[in-house]
Amino acid sequence: MSNLARRKLVNTAMTVITGLCALFAVASLFLILGYIFWGGVRGLSLSFLVNSPKPVGEPGSGIANAIVGSVILITLGSMVGMPVGILAGIYLSEFGSNKFGLLLRFLIDTLTGTPSIIVGVFVWTVMVHPMGHFSALSGGVALGIMMMPIVARTTEEMIRLVPHSLREAGLALGAPRWRVTLGVVLRTAASGVATGAMLAVARIAGETAPLLFTALGLNYLSTNLLQPMASLTFQIYYYAQSPYEEWHDMAWAATLVLVTMILVLNIAVKILTRNRHQQA
Repeated sequence: MSNLARRKLVNTAMTVITGLCALFAVASLFLILGYIFWGGVRGLSLSFLVNSPKPVGEPGSGIANAIVGSVILITLGSMVGMPVGILAGIYLSEFGSNKFGLLLRFLIDTLTGTPSIIVGVFVWTVMVHPMGHFSALSGGVALGIMMMPIVARTTEEMIRLVPHSLREAGLALGAPRWRVTLGVVLRTAASGVATGAMLAVARIAGETAPLLFTALGLNYLSTNLLQPMASLTFQIYYYAQSPYEEWHDMAWAATLVLVTMILVLNIAVKILTRNRHQQA
């Protein structure tokens, strides 16, 4: 077999293998989504979405408290994690070519791999224990800590992809470096940064362990940030380990609601960032 024929054979084989791997990844995603849809759609109803939990056997039980609580907790986590993560990513990409930058990058990578339950125990130690009770605020801080390293590393990588010619053009016009970084570089990388932020939101939206030590849960609707608060993940965990078949069905339905929220959020951000990029 000639070298040309061997190269063509290897190229074809690797193309087929990579295509099969991509197909397997997509098929796994659709299989999981289909299984969740099949298990949860039978428990969905309007009353399920707008009512709070009721005792077993009583009709009209719902997860409105968990939906509102999850939105509040994710918002709190985003308010804590996104600004810090984006600013850290800007520093690492633009000014982090030194020993402190290397140390900071190492610490961020370490935090990324830290188990979520460790974050929950840490926040319990520094916030819940001194306060004397669980609270939504501590839950938001725990989620924000988990979000920060993901946003930071994604922001760093996206900003590194911005051509240096844009930076040089801004500096040549007399703009200070901070203005070039925020007004030109960050704006150019906004689509990638937003995608990374949504990945971080999707990560914290499905977390249960840190909320067990911080926000815990609540069987009625509450918006008090200084008191325990329900969340979809805790509600799913609570229902799934119960001995009641009715609650098992509610756990599947709540899982479908959570996955749908994450999908809608990601699709909306993709559409918005694409439109903004086209306009620019």
